[in-house]
Amino acid sequence: MSDQRLTELETQNAHLTRTVEELSDVIAGHAGEIEVLTRRVRMLMERLAETDLVTSDSVPLSDQRPPHW
Repeated sequence: MSDQRLTELETQNAHLTRTVEELSDVIAGHAGEIEVLTRRVRMLMERLAETDLVTSDSVPLSDQRPPHW
């Protein structure tokens, strides 16, 4: 194998390694964002459930017919 070919392969390997590391960082960041958003959705669902309990004299929104019916 020529020195030039070996250098090209090493350069390509370095670029691929850097790309994999960058993608790994992006995935880790997305995982953190997903955790935060999941907690927020859970909190909103709990608040909605509490609100439904407080206003239980009306029909729950999930049981109401859409306005176009």
